[in-house]
Amino acid sequence: MALSPEEFYEHAIAAADGEGRLPLSRMTGWDISPFEAEGLRVSRLRPPVSRERPRDGEDPADCRSCRARDEGLWFTERWRLTRIGGVGVPLVLILHPREHHDLADLPDELAAEMGVLTTHIARHVESLPGVGRAHVYRLGDGGAHLHVWFFARPLGQAQLYGSWLVVWDDLLPEYPDDVAEADAAAVVGALMSSYGGTREPRP
Repeated sequence: MALSPEEFYEHAIAAADGEGRLPLSRMTGWDISPFEAEGLRVSRLRPPVSRERPRDGEDPADCRSCRARDEGLWFTERWRLTRIGGVGVPLVLILHPREHHDLADLPDELAAEMGVLTTHIARHVESLPGVGRAHVYRLGDGGAHLHVWFFARPLGQAQLYGSWLVVWDDLLPEYPDDVAEADAAAVVGALMSSYGGTREPRP
């Protein structure tokens, strides 16, 4: 059985120093870390909250993703693909179900579709010139409506490998929007050929 929130906190804080700070993560010692360990310190671990704050869209009537179900670059009757601008990496895309679902309540048929779609999207992102890899993430703490992220890692940028990519994305200067827009259009064109779908929403 998993530790209770209080047990987890006590377990973690037992490893902290006199100021309640945990040691730096092992990841900060990796050569892909965007930070030098000297001068870094870990924020104090706060005790657990008695009630987690609601995510955006816990009530489908207030869900931004549901309101935007007809907005995006690519659509099927059940899925849509959008692009996030203002990022540091070459391309960030998000796959959303058009109806209100989270990962844990996604019907099996849609879950199977999501697996195939994820493979197609990642394949097409990785085929772009200048892209070394497509990183795929599902986090879920901000929005209750399922959204799967695709981050394009720049080719040859070995320091941007792995789990630090999303941090590097936030540190890098904004990638040229016209290039990202053209690359997103190329991914959509390839997706329409390999999977189907349209550039305009269907009812």
